[in-house]
Amino acid sequence: MDVELIVFDCDGVLVDSERLSAEVLRDMAAELGIAFTSGAALEHLRGRKVAEWVAELAGLRRGGVPADFTDEFRRRTAEAFDAQLVPVPGVREVLDVVDVPYCVASSAPLHKIHHTLGLTGLLSYFGDRVHSAYEVGSWKPDPDLFLHAARDAGVDPAHCVVVEDSVPGVRAGVAAGMTVLGYAPPGSGMGPVLAERGAHPFPAMSELPRLIDRLRSSGGLVDAVAHPSAAS
Repeated sequence: MDVELIVFDCDGVLVDSERLSAEVLRDMAAELGIAFTSGAALEHLRGRKVAEWVAELAGLRRGGVPADFTDEFRRRTAEAFDAQLVPVPGVREVLDVVDVPYCVASSAPLHKIHHTLGLTGLLSYFGDRVHSAYEVGSWKPDPDLFLHAARDAGVDPAHCVVVEDSVPGVRAGVAAGMTVLGYAPPGSGMGPVLAERGAHPFPAMSELPRLIDRLRSSGGLVDAVAHPSAAS
């Protein structure tokens, strides 16, 4: 397999932001009388469009959620990021050594992607190779964002590798015809979930260069990863 482009998700793959976002959601839900553990809050928002999961949250409470809920959520998460956000362990080292072109393709707004990558010192690795679903008008699990990233780089989707940590992201990558590697750190419980959707799970970012080398040398992961039916 000729690996010509690595497409990284942002939240949970490059920056450890989903944990902080889940804590903010847990606290804001509690203020509305909705009980969420941090784990349940993480599952509620992981890899999803904010408007989608906010609408579901509103359905759990008579009267819904306040009109400014989304704005307040974004404000509080930005504060949490400013104070606590760090890169995903090992990702900087991967970006330093991987010799395949790469980009970011995230469901988050462009300003948030730039903010979180800037806070963690990762923005300079990507330059203008940052893509947002808000630019494309299509969100994961639809494949349009990943296909847009491939077109921008002039690469056939079949020669792209997606690195994702969520079910919507894996479904989008598989639907785009790309090989999907599912980042599932120990304790997340996400390995089997991502594998079921067509990803090859791996537990640590330090393994990523080895997996890319295996794909380039033999394509040996393709049969374990690319299951078009998994996107259904």
